[in-house]
Amino acid sequence: RIIQRINSRIKSPKPPFSSIGVLDIFGFENFAVNRFEQFNINFANEKLQQFFNKHIFSLEQLEYNQEGIPWSDIDWTDNAGCIDLVERKMGVFSVIAEESRFPKGTDKS
Repeated sequence: RIIQRINSRIKSPKPPFSSIGVLDIFGFENFAVNRFEQFNINFANEKLQQFFNKHIFSLEQLEYNQEGIPWSDIDWTDNAGCIDLVERKMGVFSVIAEESRFPKGTDKS
């Protein structure tokens, strides 16, 4: 509803066309306890965000520069460190996989 109201005010019938939209790609839920399933959902969201950032911010800006299109580079926060923490060798997934192989493994072992 808010997006529709804003667009009704800024939309122009002639170029340049102006409008806004909402992209909900982050998983910023705040639960008292985050289960493994929620961790996986949040990790998948981070991977999607990384893909989006790389293709929109990095590759598009590179293409604009190569084609000589006037463009101001956009600074963005790279979430590669967060993803690396989870998927690297001895990262979160690796440690969880290793722990699951121990007989009677627990969260404390």
